[in-house]
Amino acid sequence: MSNHTAVITGSTAGLGAAFARQLAAQGYDLVLVARDGERLRMQAESMASQYGVDTSVIVADLVTDDGVAAVQERLADRTNPVHLLVNNAGHGLATEFIDSDLEDERKLLRLHVQTTMELTHTAASAMVRRRGGRIINVASVAGYTPTGTYSAAKSWVINFSKGLHSQLRSRGVTVTALVPGLVRTEFHQRSGIKITAVKRWMWLDAEDVVRQALTANAQGASTCVPARSYQVLTAGLRFMPDSMVQWAVDKRTGTPEQDSDSGPQTPGAIETAKVGASRGLEYGTGDGTAEPTTEAIKTVNAYKTAKAKNSAKGSTTRESQPPTE
Repeated sequence: MSNHTAVITGSTAGLGAAFARQLAAQGYDLVLVARDGERLRMQAESMASQYGVDTSVIVADLVTDDGVAAVQERLADRTNPVHLLVNNAGHGLATEFIDSDLEDERKLLRLHVQTTMELTHTAASAMVRRRGGRIINVASVAGYTPTGTYSAAKSWVINFSKGLHSQLRSRGVTVTALVPGLVRTEFHQRSGIKITAVKRWMWLDAEDVVRQALTANAQGASTCVPARSYQVLTAGLRFMPDSMVQWAVDKRTGTPEQDSDSGPQTPGAIETAKVGASRGLEYGTGDGTAEPTTEAIKTVNAYKTAKAKNSAKGSTTRESQPPTE
């Protein structure tokens, strides 16, 4: 048995599977959590055989109270403490809010927000008692854009993790929000989300993302944004008002209310906004202060031009109407 144990939710695919491989390679014993019991047990056997670590599984649906309670019980075990929790389980929705089933919306928030909060509370309480521990909450740069329920949930994860990091770092516990970009995983396929017209460089490798996340967490960082390219591109979002970000999103998704001649489509910042608009995508952004990029400035200018054109069009329409009695 290792001196360290990691609990990973959503471990059988994508980032969760990459976390399992890399932590096992570091010598961590693993507690793997997912809904698919057969796949979960196959993964546990593979990790134990390949890396010589102890593995156990918790078959649990984390949108249910019973499923969450089963993981909480393991996190609270004082005789076999957990040193690292990775809250990775998640999914997106392929439909816009008003077209989604309300129960599906509830489950999304349950999984990304309430479950993350409950598991983090249990793990952090145990870690504080021991004066040591680490937590990684998988978020998304969608949390920086106003694009629906998924982005709202990920915004909560980012701010929750950053706030908790500030509260607990002096007590020996590091909490890190992982904010990845588009990652080559099963996430979009399982969520029924189609990805089109995305630049090749925008896709990130799961192993690279996890490697950077573990490094940032070990170094005590509150956030981790993998890939310098995403950091540079999304830095421009911090200099744009919400209305401008929403304009770029609507421009790329073809929202009916948008005028097709409302301004030029520029690459860079608008391209980044387009990615966030795809209803529940995982992608990354920077967390530091940066100067506005050239493409961000172009986006600002395009937005101003569109706004002025729409304003002028509205004025012309009003002038052409006959006076009322």
